[in-house]
Amino acid sequence: MTIMQHSSKAQDRTLGVWYQNIEQGSVKLPRFQRFEAWDRSRITSFLNTVINNLPVGVALCLEVAGDEKFVSRFIKTAEPKNHTVTVNQHLLDGQQRLTAFWRAIHNNYDYETYVVYIPEFDKKEQKSSDKMEVHVIGRWYDKNGRKMPLWADIPAQMLERGFVPVNLLRPGDITSELDEWLNQALTEPKQDTSPPEEFIQKFMQFTKEKERLKSIITQLRERVTHYNLPYLSLPSSTPKEVALQVFINMNTNSKPLSLFDIIVAEIESVSGSSLHDLEDKLAENVPEASQYSDMRSLILSTSALLQDKLPNNQGMIEMDKQQMLANWGQLTSGLQKMAKLLRSQNVFDKQRLPTNAVLAVIAAVYNVIPEHGDFVAKAEKLLKAYLWTAFFTNRYENAAATRAYADYKALKRLLQNPEFTEDDYSLVPILNRENYPLMPIEKIASAKWPKSTSIEARGLLAISNYFGANDFADNRRVDADNITKREYHHLFPDALIKESNEEADSYFAMNCALITWKTNRTIGRADPLIYLKERVELSDEEAVKERLKSHLIPYDSLSKAHYEGLVGDALTEKVTADFEAFKLERARLFKKAIDFLAEGQQPSLEKVLQTS
Repeated sequence: MTIMQHSSKAQDRTLGVWYQNIEQGSVKLPRFQRFEAWDRSRITSFLNTVINNLPVGVALCLEVAGDEKFVSRFIKTAEPKNHTVTVNQHLLDGQQRLTAFWRAIHNNYDYETYVVYIPEFDKKEQKSSDKMEVHVIGRWYDKNGRKMPLWADIPAQMLERGFVPVNLLRPGDITSELDEWLNQALTEPKQDTSPPEEFIQKFMQFTKEKERLKSIITQLRERVTHYNLPYLSLPSSTPKEVALQVFINMNTNSKPLSLFDIIVAEIESVSGSSLHDLEDKLAENVPEASQYSDMRSLILSTSALLQDKLPNNQGMIEMDKQQMLANWGQLTSGLQKMAKLLRSQNVFDKQRLPTNAVLAVIAAVYNVIPEHGDFVAKAEKLLKAYLWTAFFTNRYENAAATRAYADYKALKRLLQNPEFTEDDYSLVPILNRENYPLMPIEKIASAKWPKSTSIEARGLLAISNYFGANDFADNRRVDADNITKREYHHLFPDALIKESNEEADSYFAMNCALITWKTNRTIGRADPLIYLKERVELSDEEAVKERLKSHLIPYDSLSKAHYEGLVGDALTEKVTADFEAFKLERARLFKKAIDFLAEGQQPSLEKVLQTS
């Protein structure tokens, strides 16, 4: 039997069985596999696929009989206590799915907690969605080391927001854990001075609610446990080079179905027009719009909103295709104005755009803003408040299309009333600070590296770009022409942080600045004080201070970072203290800027520094 014959048929395996195999250590990863790569959105998407019992692609395994062909490792956080396990399979494809499943189901991510949103139990805010779906809660640590937000670990406060933690869906017998959570989430009424019939009514309501919730969780648990994640199996006799080639092929040869191509065919059918031709012309007329997103995505999502449809696949399919063509002028104008607004805020490209959920909303809502007059400035102040608030709340971390649609409708209603005031901003869901508070200082200080897809981390980079982000050496402001030539620079060098403590992390937004590649290479591993002195010698101290201010970098704090002659514990202690103090001081500056920008203001650098 050939290898291909052996592996041509997918074999069924439930997540419950995968869970057992991972737990026992019988499934391992070959060392050549990349480590975790999925971001929050990919993890959330996969978990939603599971709880909705939708199909997913097959995994690929290499059977192991005797000695392992590849050096292997356990799935992250799944290392068994007993290392004398028998390895039966190497997972060649499927690592990201199974790692996401394992870690989410154990709630062992440092900076996120995954939950199932159940609308009928949401008593905290207007329904963020009308369907049950997985959401992610961003976590951070405050100055006292507490994991924030605190409510994410308190069952009663979780449930009042409609959340049930994904770890309650873990396969196996967790009856006592589930019962304990339910008892903490729902408070049993106690006999008080109220009439007995009133108490009985309350108790019956409590019992009904508890049984309903337990039933939903039990159904979800069954769905997760029995969810089928099939796999192809290569026999243990497969040569190493063949297994590697199959792995490469499976990771490079897939192409997702294009909704755009489907709509191209529909438009051709109903009107005889070519959407491809219109797309090409739009890209030619509005080239700056394509800097922020794939043009096809912008066309479809903005067109959906212009017809009051959700900017997701369902809304795009439901659109009237004739009306889509009739709205083409509004679409073109909206995308032009959207791009102009973002550039005015020094948000230049998709690589540094915190969230693309705002693009279609802004483009579509321009349809109700007049071309000229005093109202334009008033309207754009509201849009700026919306834009910056989207960067520094968790509004678009989950159910982004649904929430963007709700915000669009509210913005549109507000802008159709010429008499609206700033007091009316809270009528837009995302601008309701009670439901969506802005990012606190501690979370700013702990936000991760902005090169990732994290909304808030990229938002922090957008703050420094807003104020110019002048290069440390040549003093040029960041702009649309040079931003792609900038590099992400560690203010406290990674090598320095690792030298002081090999377990320490340097990849924080507060430790990042965009500078030219040449300046980045010049600085290298040098202590901050050393490279600051070098800049001062080539220019002058005040000039260097001004360049750092344009990144909201506290010069005095950074200039203390000098470690010549320090080793061991002395080096670790001083670097750690200086680094933490620096992140917090810079975070305070960013917090001031966020507060101004999220109100739609255009603060000067001096205003932020003076009020800090």
